[in-house]
Amino acid sequence: MLVATRGPNSGSEFALEHVITTIGRHPESDIFLDDVTVSRRHVEVERTTSGYVVRDVGSLNGTYLNQDLIEGDKPMANGDELQVGRFKLVFVAGSEA
Repeated sequence: MLVATRGPNSGSEFALEHVITTIGRHPESDIFLDDVTVSRRHVEVERTTSGYVVRDVGSLNGTYLNQDLIEGDKPMANGDELQVGRFKLVFVAGSEA
């Protein structure tokens, strides 16, 4: 699960229901973040056999994991902070049931 801690959706919880969850400004994104700082197709979170990984998919402003710019696939751990545009989302592991 991702929990929004900053941005217009602050306090919202987003389940990671798919093997690959898309995040972006496109209305068909699994997690829709309606803000100009977010690209239409911004980032993906993938569930793997060893946990969750996050990858930027060519966004204009980049994606940050714990304040580090993401390049390639990055594993996510409980409590990690994902920044997408002006949104901050905290990863909560083990809550997808």
